[in-house]
Amino acid sequence: MNEIPDRIPTPCPACSPELETVHETLSTGSGTITVRCSECAHVHKIQPEREREVTLDVVVSQDGESFTANVNTPEDEIVETGDEFLLETDEVLTTVRVTSLEMDEHRRTDEAPADEIETVWTREIDNVSVDVTIHPQDGRREDSRSVTIYVPGDYELEVGSVEEFGDDKFEIDAVVVRGDATGYRRDRFEQPGDMVFAKDTKRVYAWDETSTAWSAW
Repeated sequence: MNEIPDRIPTPCPACSPELETVHETLSTGSGTITVRCSECAHVHKIQPEREREVTLDVVVSQDGESFTANVNTPEDEIVETGDEFLLETDEVLTTVRVTSLEMDEHRRTDEAPADEIETVWTREIDNVSVDVTIHPQDGRREDSRSVTIYVPGDYELEVGSVEEFGDDKFEIDAVVVRGDATGYRRDRFEQPGDMVFAKDTKRVYAWDETSTAWSAW
C-alpha cells in the first residue's frame, strides 16, 4: 500500500454523500482507512484506492545466457534504459539494469510508460564479467592478449591501479564505459585516478605486469 496522506478528499456519508470533503486520517488497518470528516466530524472507514499495475516480461542476460521473469509495476511508471531494480523470483534474487525496451511490432526504445512495453531487456549487475585487453610492456600490440575477469558489479576499476587475477597481473591503462551506463562524463577514461565501476565497464585496456619482478634481471 502507498503511504497514506494526513488528509484525504472523500465523500462523507453523513453530510456530503455525493461530493468529496476533506477528511483527517485517523488510522489504517485490515485494508481500510479510518477518517474523520472536517465538516461534520463524522468518523467512518474508506477503502484506499489501489494503484493499477501491469505485469512486465523481463529478459535477464549474463555471460551469454539468459532467463525470463515477470515483475509488477504501476501502469504509468516510466521505464528507461539505465534503470536498475531488484528482481526477485522463486529461483533468483539479483539486481538488473535495463538495456533496452521492446514495444509492439518489435520496436525498440529507450523510454516508455510501463503499460506500453512488451518486454524489458536487462542484464545482471550484482556480479559481472569484464573483458581486459593486456598489452606487453614492449608495446608490441600484435602480442596483446585478452582475458575475462569476474568481479562484483560495484568493483572499482581505476586507471593506474595494478590488478591481479589468478596468473594475470596488469596495470590499467584505460577503461571504456558501456552504452547503458549513466553518470559518466565520457565513454573512455585514461587519466590516472579515473574510476569506472565494473558493472559500467565495456572493456579495460592494460599493460602486462606479470613479469615485472624479473625486469631487473
